[in-house]
Amino acid sequence: MVISRPRGTNDFLPEASAKWQAVEALLRFLCRNYGFGEIRTPIFEETELFSRGVGNTTDIVQKEMYTFTDSGGRSVTLRPENTAGACRAYVENKLYGLPQPVKLYYMGPMFRYERPQAGRYRQFHQFGIEIIGSSAPTADAEAIGFAWDFYNRLGIRDLRLALNSVGCPDCRPAYREALRDFFRPHLGELCPSCQDRFERNPLRILDCKSPVCHKIGEGAPQIYDYLCPDCAGHFETVKGLLQAADIPYVLDPHMVRGLDYYTKTAFEIAVDRIGAQSAVCGGGRYDGLIQEIGGEPCPGVGFALGMERIFSALAAQDDTIETDDELDVYIITAGGQAAKAAAFALATRLRAAELSVELEYGEKSFKAQIKAANRLNA
Repeated sequence: MVISRPRGTNDFLPEASAKWQAVEALLRFLCRNYGFGEIRTPIFEETELFSRGVGNTTDIVQKEMYTFTDSGGRSVTLRPENTAGACRAYVENKLYGLPQPVKLYYMGPMFRYERPQAGRYRQFHQFGIEIIGSSAPTADAEAIGFAWDFYNRLGIRDLRLALNSVGCPDCRPAYREALRDFFRPHLGELCPSCQDRFERNPLRILDCKSPVCHKIGEGAPQIYDYLCPDCAGHFETVKGLLQAADIPYVLDPHMVRGLDYYTKTAFEIAVDRIGAQSAVCGGGRYDGLIQEIGGEPCPGVGFALGMERIFSALAAQDDTIETDDELDVYIITAGGQAAKAAAFALATRLRAAELSVELEYGEKSFKAQIKAANRLNA
């Protein structure tokens, strides 16, 4: 029996990988422009980091994490997202001792046990940025502006930026009660997950993908009527900054994102015509997360974007990533081992001069080598 790759994963062959590298190069270029430094965190962390950081009421923690016990009896989890890991690294490595804010970026694989479908995989790849140590609305606007800049430079069309405020621990309790009052008469109609969310975190009902729950939630109270003066002022400033930068947005009072750590600003960028999984980027502010995982109170804001969905969006628009796949030199040999030795020495010198070089390993004919050079665009 031939062994196949695990369900919900992908192989990226050299042609596809070249396009990934081109996108990654653009992201790294923008990170230099915006002043972000790269952080690389472990692919697995202690399970408690995600249960406390991401939130026990989220689908991620309840249903989707790859969690196992290692040989030392410790519960560890393959990272389902990387904001919690970046914040753990910020605290553990005392980055709070540096000039604030600290601006970090990461890219790499994440893991969630989901039902595989177009745009959703069990191993997927994210790029993300985190601005840790600033409560200023300008940090929120810069995070959003970075994502908007990236997608526009990439040439993706029909972008839609949805913006919301999810309040803070001071104003959210009153909103939770208003939501419970609204959903209580419909409690029997809600899906089992939302019936559980009703008491623990009714805001998560607004994020439910069930058509029935979504329809019921359309008439729910809007959080804007419950924001405290600080949250309301913060949100107005963020909106003003986006308007000043000509970044269009729409208000979506029911967007709460799928993670419990968000406070104040939440946002999502979607692209039309790429199927049900239309969101290509999401993020927001998480002022309580670092304290939740054991650090001192410290504000933060960031986003993550799905790398696979970039290529889904480009494919839907009949566009692609340009790559430089031309070969500089193909050395053709004829004449036995002496010729091969001379060709190998020449290839070594040419590569040292920063040229890309291929040569025949075996015994192909002169004509076959010509054909190979043509196929490789030498």
